[in-house]
Amino acid sequence: MAQRLIVIGGDAAGMAAASQARRRRGRDDLEIVAFERGHFTSYSACGIPYWISGVVKDRDQLIARDPATFRDDFDIDVRLRTEVTGIDLSRREVLVRDVDGGGQFHERFDTLVYATGAVPVRPDWADDTVAGVFGMQTLDDGAALREWLDAEPRPERAVVVGGGYIGVELAEALIQRGLAVTLMEQGEQPMSTVDPDMGALAADAMRTVGIDVRTGIEVTGIEERDGRVAAVVTAAGPVPADVVVLGLGVRPNTALAGAAGLPLGPSGGIRVDRRMRVPGVPDVWAAGDCVETLHRVSGMPVHVPLGTHANKQGRVVGINIGGGYATFPGVVGTAVTKVCEVQVGRTGLRERDAAASGFEFVSVIAESTNRAGYHPGAEPMTVKLIAERPTGRLLGAQIVGRCEAAKRIDVLAVALWNGMTVDEMTSLDLGYAPPYAPVWDPVLIAARKAVDALAGSGR
Repeated sequence: MAQRLIVIGGDAAGMAAASQARRRRGRDDLEIVAFERGHFTSYSACGIPYWISGVVKDRDQLIARDPATFRDDFDIDVRLRTEVTGIDLSRREVLVRDVDGGGQFHERFDTLVYATGAVPVRPDWADDTVAGVFGMQTLDDGAALREWLDAEPRPERAVVVGGGYIGVELAEALIQRGLAVTLMEQGEQPMSTVDPDMGALAADAMRTVGIDVRTGIEVTGIEERDGRVAAVVTAAGPVPADVVVLGLGVRPNTALAGAAGLPLGPSGGIRVDRRMRVPGVPDVWAAGDCVETLHRVSGMPVHVPLGTHANKQGRVVGINIGGGYATFPGVVGTAVTKVCEVQVGRTGLRERDAAASGFEFVSVIAESTNRAGYHPGAEPMTVKLIAERPTGRLLGAQIVGRCEAAKRIDVLAVALWNGMTVDEMTSLDLGYAPPYAPVWDPVLIAARKAVDALAGSGR
């Protein structure tokens, strides 16, 4: 009889695992069933803000593979609107709920892949009974927000609570739709994924397009009128809102895992080994935004929810289940985002991460341009490097700029991945032509400045 693989979660990690396993094992050897509580499989959650804004015209453009493709081309039994609500490891069963019909049933498994992703942080004041308050993680979440924005009476005032990636991207999307947008950030600056001095540049970009960015303010409640949100409550007074979007980040979706006794790490994600196996639990694997992974610079376990990692981890799981051998080597935390007309990139450790990890370091900021200064279209670019003292090893980097800024972070991510020093980086053979870079690329200018700072600190 064929072994039975059950996958919990039908997005990037889960379906990558299922697809890779199928490529290596046929139906007679391995039956694959995937449970997904939403309406969609394998979609780009990162593209949701661009669908909200209208830059992406059709929701289905965000879907890489639909359930029919998995069924017909991969012989994977995808079951939408089914939610796994319990895992019995001793009986090798999952308890499944029909989301629409309400019925429950048990399904056996020989191998289990836990790929439930992450869930938006939702504070206690975000009352589910008040209409117009949205978390944003899944395509179903995006569809619900689109429906609210398109319904009559049309919302005119939006408050985005939290200035992380999803918060700033949705603030821009809502301003593009013609709403008056206020972004509330409890911290010193938005974009806490970079240091505050770089986050301030992102805040300036948002204010330039009309977003009311308010920092150092905590939202403590909501006011409602006739069951709909009317304002958010702060110590500085209420802020009117016809729609509220939560951009407070996400946490690993591990409630089901914890109840089943799967081990959780200090980051809150599921602990896995380098092959993405759950240690101490035979034939159970986990991948994606629900797991923690190794940070290659700090050496610490971290939770970094990104689709790039989820796809890679799912592929590793599928290869191993299929009889091959693959490992996931960890992350350096590389990410880019668009904040209005400004691009923000980061990789490695921020200053506070480096300090918490026990590093001695120097940090430098270099101002340059994306192209030769005399070439049309030259725009300013700010590069920040953090380097270990006294070795000079690169620990982290951040970039804020306009055209051609964000993808330069990839050069720094490769340097970081390979343990380069800033001195070694000054000799990198990077491409040069006036339309694409100054003769000294911004990355090289920053590396030279970091070398000088290290020499000064040594004195």
